[in-house]
Amino acid sequence: MRIDGETGHVLGAAQAWERLLGVRTERDAGQAGLVRGKDGTWRWEHDASPEAEHLAELYVPLCLGGPRHVFAQLGQSMDGFIATRTGDAVYVTGEEDRLHLHRLRALADAVVVGAGTAIADDPRLTVRACSGSNPVRVLLDHRGRVLRRRRLFTDGSAPTLWILAEGRRTAEHAIDGVEVIEVPGGENGFEPGRLLDVLAERGLGRVLIEGGGVTVSRFLHAKVLQRLYVTIAPVLVGDGVPGLRFPGPARMSEALRAPSRRFVLGEDLLFELDLRAGEVPEDEYSGTGQARDEGEHAVHHGDGDPLGRS
Repeated sequence: MRIDGETGHVLGAAQAWERLLGVRTERDAGQAGLVRGKDGTWRWEHDASPEAEHLAELYVPLCLGGPRHVFAQLGQSMDGFIATRTGDAVYVTGEEDRLHLHRLRALADAVVVGAGTAIADDPRLTVRACSGSNPVRVLLDHRGRVLRRRRLFTDGSAPTLWILAEGRRTAEHAIDGVEVIEVPGGENGFEPGRLLDVLAERGLGRVLIEGGGVTVSRFLHAKVLQRLYVTIAPVLVGDGVPGLRFPGPARMSEALRAPSRRFVLGEDLLFELDLRAGEVPEDEYSGTGQARDEGEHAVHHGDGDPLGRS
């Protein structure tokens, strides 16, 4: 049995996660005690617990995604819903998936949500279930309709960037600790690629698109996501707020099929899609390239992620 040379003990999950937080390059990975196997999978050089090995296998590819890496996460039922038709989502996925989401936040420079998610869920978007720094919280609010009392604006836990359409900024949007910027956008909302450029100009290159379903779907269809995580819970909703939705192809052979990996998270099943090698189907729908506000019609547009993901 190989023993960790630094401690003389088997590497545990908590220490493994602390090491992963500092990995951004292959050199960092080597210094953290990681080695790449012949199959391409990263493992700990010395003996590690199964939980530590799981963390390395799941998160090292994301850690090594580069300084500009855009990834998204959704948790949904087996039939593709992130909430019931009334918007109730406590809880779709289990505790292990909520921990996974917090880990994704810890590995991001910024976390992005749409206005519908902020209104429906009042999320904090901070890292609490694991160690790690809070990302900058980015709110896409094309029409400037999110109220000042949302926790994104009031809790002071992390920097918040409030993105409005040009001409929407008023005195009501002036809040201490919140940066407000106006970004050009069409009638349907913001263009995802332009939004990412705005964030990159502020040093925010590693971006998590967290919700809701409309926002994730639009970033996916705009072909700006490099990685997508979808967690499937063993529950059937029947009718509710959908997760991923965008106009698809006429033929199944033209559907997006990206390289994928699967991980068990408690009772849930996590799929990771590497979209760098995939293609999202094209169509003539005028709105597919824009990220607009969510929540006008909850069942059809998807107001946001589960309340338990706050």
